[in-house]
Amino acid sequence: MGLKVYINGELHEKERAAISVYDHGLLYGDGVFESFRTYNGKLFRVREHMDRLFNSGKAIALCIPMTKEELTEAIRHTLQVNGLENAYIRLIVTRGVGTLGLDPDKCHDPQVIIITDSVSLYPEEFYEKGLEVVTVPTMRNHHNVLSPKIKSLNYLNNILAKIEACQAGVLEAIMLNHLGFVAECTGDNIFIVSKGELATPPPEAGILEGITRQVVMELARRAGIPVAERQVTRFDLYVADECFLTGTAAEIVPVVRIDSREIGDGKPGKITLQLLQMFREETGKCSAG
Repeated sequence: MGLKVYINGELHEKERAAISVYDHGLLYGDGVFESFRTYNGKLFRVREHMDRLFNSGKAIALCIPMTKEELTEAIRHTLQVNGLENAYIRLIVTRGVGTLGLDPDKCHDPQVIIITDSVSLYPEEFYEKGLEVVTVPTMRNHHNVLSPKIKSLNYLNNILAKIEACQAGVLEAIMLNHLGFVAECTGDNIFIVSKGELATPPPEAGILEGITRQVVMELARRAGIPVAERQVTRFDLYVADECFLTGTAAEIVPVVRIDSREIGDGKPGKITLQLLQMFREETGKCSAG
């Protein structure tokens, strides 16, 4: 039996799941989304993800037609039908069907879509040996143009940076903001370790405040590791002792080379591996229910 996709209260075969070509989510990227993980059948940090989804919706004046509790139950039901315990979930809310014009007031019936599938991490070798990344010319959106805090369906900014990463022969790219400070990667947040301190760009650098990012900072403080949210430059990246990326799908992946510069001794660092172990223990605490 193939996977089923939830659309507005109904389950459809993956190959036949569809929405209208007049939906503004397709026509203009007009909608919001969240990505979740389950470990041992339990949604990880579901409250934080739901809060961010509803904040994104409010920021673009999109009324989400279900409550947080109803959405959570719909996700659980979809996971159960698909027989998934360790899964990746994409929850999407579009503006709905409208006209070929921009006017959102001509849209109706927001579409709620839930896709559940197997998890696709970076290849295991990158968790063991580390990842190479590059900084790219495409800048992160200025917050007065489109706030990076809004997890919208318009990801062209990130996609352009991803293209530049692919052209450079690597899997991920570091994006700078309009001031030249490090913001984030195309799909992950970034951390560095310098002289025992863990540092990551602050919200005002123009980042999406990742849920995994927040968990990592909590774990670091629990372990007595100093944590700072501060502006990071490319120089800071190059001379860091350690570097790693965080994200819902990636979890924590070490970075050992940036723009051809070796980071630290060119291997995943001690604090990176400590936090990765702590994160896996944290998610291992999840149990079905």
